[in-house]
Amino acid sequence: MQKNPHIAVVLSGCGRADGSEIHESVSALLCLENMGCTYQCFAPDIKQAAVINHLNNQPMNEERNVLIEAARIARGNILDLAEFKVEDFDGIIFPGGLGAVTNWCDFAAKGTQCTINTSIRSVIRQCHEHKVVIGAMCIAPVLIALVLADKHVHFTLGAGGATAEKLEKLGAVHEEVGVTDVCIDRKNRVCSTPAYMLATNMLDVCQGAQNMVGAMCQLIREK
Repeated sequence: MQKNPHIAVVLSGCGRADGSEIHESVSALLCLENMGCTYQCFAPDIKQAAVINHLNNQPMNEERNVLIEAARIARGNILDLAEFKVEDFDGIIFPGGLGAVTNWCDFAAKGTQCTINTSIRSVIRQCHEHKVVIGAMCIAPVLIALVLADKHVHFTLGAGGATAEKLEKLGAVHEEVGVTDVCIDRKNRVCSTPAYMLATNMLDVCQGAQNMVGAMCQLIREK
């Protein structure tokens, strides 16, 4: 009998403006449970790039830690990304939120000339090499496109635009999809969905997460 998929969920903090988008993260976790998957949350033990007041979107003169902040979403059940072992997982999910392009890398500030956190880069490359299915939501597919550009990975940010064009110049391939749809790259075993890149409500975010998790489970079964 085939075991239920075991999925890693990598968080970049807590909050759309400086960490993981909470609605997307919780939707992904809920959909995993609904589909019978087990999961383990991870986050890198690093300093946040910035702390943002989510009431007025202004920077705050504070320092916070990505792992400690991400533990809020995971209710404390979270591990340092340094403890990730690729052989333990069938899939991995990267929710969106600006932490994906400020904490995991500095793409928001430097574009394709950005520096990517070494643990994040290593985990993505390991998962690709071991055929672990990768899922990414909202802005997080930028990381997958950057790290796997040499594999001509297909990804989506929903609609096209300047960001997608920059990543395509590196070798990645952007596909335009609807708000709850999924871009499925069967060759590279990557699934991505727009979430709040296009969504205006939680229902669409959750439906997109469900469709993405469903596509991931299908690819896992096909391995």
